[in-house]
Amino acid sequence: MKKPESLKSILLEAVPDLAAAPDKLALFVDKGSVASRGTASLSFEYRYTLSLVVMDYAGDVDALMVPVLAWIAREQPDLLFRDGQEPFSFEVEILDGNTADVSIAIELTERVRVERTAGGLRTEHLSDVQSADEFAGVTGVSLLAGLAEDLADGTVQLVASSNR
Repeated sequence: MKKPESLKSILLEAVPDLAAAPDKLALFVDKGSVASRGTASLSFEYRYTLSLVVMDYAGDVDALMVPVLAWIAREQPDLLFRDGQEPFSFEVEILDGNTADVSIAIELTERVRVERTAGGLRTEHLSDVQSADEFAGVTGVSLLAGLAEDLADGTVQLVASSNR
């Protein structure tokens, strides 16, 4: 599975509190299953809940949610368009006036193509990434397009609002 490590990487780059203390971020794969058709192909799809927990978090929760949404827009965009328009769920346990444990659960899939080669079998994880917007800046273009990359490379930083 490739997506958990991809999301972890984005969060460590985009959230300064996590970059300073990466041990406060834990990821788990829960409720995993494999979907496969009864065909000659061994190709399959992972289906699982990715649970991430940020422990003793003292930052603005928005600074976690925006990179997660940007990552979803790039890696699992179908979640943004499903019924209910809820791409993920979260829980917050308030520890004291300054810190909280934040958990986020995302229902993910990963398609894997299996091909026979001369040396055996080869697997390839198929991308859900949508192509870049051809008309960036035009009305109606998603603000999420490319945000995950911008957050990861430091081109864009999330500035927390002063209204709490």
